[in-house]
Amino acid sequence: MKNRVTGVLLVLGGVLTTVSFIVAFFVAGVPDFGTVTVANEVQTERSLIEIAAEGFKYGRPDWGQKIFYFHVPVALSSFLVFIFTAYYGARFLLSKNREFDTKARIATEVTLVFVVLTMITGVLWTKAAWDVWWEWEPRLTTYFIMTLLVIAYFVLRNSIDDEERRATYAAAFGILAFVDAPISFAITRLIPSTHPVIERGGLETPMLLSFLCGLFGMLMIGYAVYQVRVREEMLKERLESLKASLEG
Repeated sequence: MKNRVTGVLLVLGGVLTTVSFIVAFFVAGVPDFGTVTVANEVQTERSLIEIAAEGFKYGRPDWGQKIFYFHVPVALSSFLVFIFTAYYGARFLLSKNREFDTKARIATEVTLVFVVLTMITGVLWTKAAWDVWWEWEPRLTTYFIMTLLVIAYFVLRNSIDDEERRATYAAAFGILAFVDAPISFAITRLIPSTHPVIERGGLETPMLLSFLCGLFGMLMIGYAVYQVRVREEMLKERLESLKASLEG
């Protein structure tokens, strides 16, 4: 039954993600992000009129802005999945149950996939929007730190041979690393940042439909992959335990 549900979620997630891409590229427009620094100057209504008179040489072309419908869902998914790294890490520290360590590790694996996708799409958007590959502004900087922390989680695990110590240190590090996630998520609203923020009412119906399809699709795919990996690891652990008992 669980395998069937996972399969359904994987297929449904793929369908929703595909629908999101189709709507984004053929129906949805460009979200209203408000005032954004482009080409080393803050755009105003006057500058937009002047640019339009020159042939609308806008620093954020429509084709580049479509990345929003993929970039934001994977970014939000990375934050949400990372919660489970901290959650299962805390449960392991309280119970020392190896199952929670396994679930925390797999949640971090899925987080890493979303983080990599976020970084790739973010860099592409930055190049399309600001004509630079990277800028050390608050959101990009804090998310880059989060990326390094997720990678460091696996470096830490691979550097410790003792299973109990490895699980304990990884759980503690995962909880501390997650602290960066809410900071990165909220920082554009706490301090001045050139990273765009969707204004209230900024998404029209086609935009909102595409965005929600992409978000739920990504979350379904992430959850399905997580469940598949958990079952794979649990089966592997049972086989290793059975092998050890037969050899003993």
